[in-house]
Amino acid sequence: MSVLQRIFGSSKQQKSNNITSEEAIQRLSSVEDLLNKKQEHIETQIENEKANALKYSKQGNKRAAILALKKKKKHENTLRQIDGTLTTLEIQRESLQNASSNMEVFHVMRNAAAALKKTHDNLDVDQVHDLMDDLSEQNHIGEEIANAISSPALGGSDLYNDADLERELDELANLDLAEEMTNIGALPEVPTTNKMKEKIDPIRQLEDPTF
Repeated sequence: MSVLQRIFGSSKQQKSNNITSEEAIQRLSSVEDLLNKKQEHIETQIENEKANALKYSKQGNKRAAILALKKKKKHENTLRQIDGTLTTLEIQRESLQNASSNMEVFHVMRNAAAALKKTHDNLDVDQVHDLMDDLSEQNHIGEEIANAISSPALGGSDLYNDADLERELDELANLDLAEEMTNIGALPEVPTTNKMKEKIDPIRQLEDPTF
């Protein structure tokens, strides 16, 4: 039984045992790890047989040298087969990973579409239009109420007639002026020319006896 059959099982077993994509990816990765280890071992054997062929050739043992080269060629052929198998497994694993990702994306999108459809089932376009009309009407009513509240009270314009206010302002100004004049009182008496002369004459007489 081959390595792949030991890990994945025979075709009959595969028909009866269905595995998930995650399990298949894990098994493919396990096979790749196993083949990589085997590849390293064969590469070591190739180097050993190459060294043996050179050694036997130097010793003059041509038969043993040729036998070592045959083993080397056999190992190289096995190594090429493993390389091809690893390439196939890598391609299959990547394809399976991509398919698994696509399936996951599909499930998410399908669930999202179902949720969106369920939401729209409970929402009607006419209901949306009716709601917008109601909102517009209520906004209009609110503006009318605000304008009514901010307007002057009934008859308030008669209390604030501009002509009456100007007359009242003039009256207040006249009363204030009259009050200021009352506070000032009578003006002091201005001395006459003769009285001023009487006050000045003694001084002039002292300065000028001829005055």
